[in-house]
Amino acid sequence: MRKRAFTGACARLVLLAVLTLAALSAPPPSGLSAAGTEAGAPTGEEAGTPAVGRAWPVGVRPRVLRGWEPPATVYGRGHRGVDLAAPPGTPVRAVAAGRVSFAGRVAGKEVVSVELTGTGDPPLRTTYEPVRASVTEDDEVAAGEVVGTVAPTGSHCTAPCVHWGLLRGDVYLDPLTLLPPWLLHRGPSRLLPVLGVPVPE
Repeated sequence: MRKRAFTGACARLVLLAVLTLAALSAPPPSGLSAAGTEAGAPTGEEAGTPAVGRAWPVGVRPRVLRGWEPPATVYGRGHRGVDLAAPPGTPVRAVAAGRVSFAGRVAGKEVVSVELTGTGDPPLRTTYEPVRASVTEDDEVAAGEVVGTVAPTGSHCTAPCVHWGLLRGDVYLDPLTLLPPWLLHRGPSRLLPVLGVPVPE
């Protein structure tokens, strides 16, 4: 009798683990895109942006100080990227594998750009600023590899940050669409109760 109860409890634990993994890998709830925007806004795939990201540019889950605000026209006002909280000296990582297409100064700001491997023609290109580069042009980088550190000057943020941009050709896209849901919405793990299994005392 005791063996049968133990076997049943084990089966329920395995079922819970399978259901938890399925829930974690499921797409976001209907009405939301991968970036948490309302339905109707283009998702990464619709905009031609595959979710190839494997790491945040800084930290594990940095605070977004300002999100992507696409301009109404090519030269209109907006915010062509995402500002992530990061103090000077913070390591900046490539979100996906690629080739460094630029590492230097643009209008007095230190910038690193990486063309992402296998993302079409023209390839997607990520930009990070202000970043003191530890790579040079034409270097191949892996996802999560450090490309530099946040520079102490050159930021347009009111608080220390790194500006992360994404382009295909000359068209700016939302860089958050590069991140898969498991990375974008990752939160703390929580244990759920299992029906029929007594709570340990």
